[in-house]
Amino acid sequence: MLDKISLALVIIGALNWGSIGLFQFDIVAWIFGGQGAILSRIVYTLVALAGVWCVSLLFRDTESLVETGTDDIQ
Repeated sequence: MLDKISLALVIIGALNWGSIGLFQFDIVAWIFGGQGAILSRIVYTLVALAGVWCVSLLFRDTESLVETGTDDIQ
């Protein structure tokens, strides 16, 4: 569950960075009242922590993440 939440936050961060890069428009700051607003800073911090968490996905054993349900597939 934590992996899915982290991935969702990373996607939000990626979309926000994309809007900044393409349109010079910070969606998070626009929604929460500027980059210095406490809610914006909380969102930025959560996205950063989610990004750090998602780094662990690169080093996990993929076989333990997939459940096939059959013994025939190896």
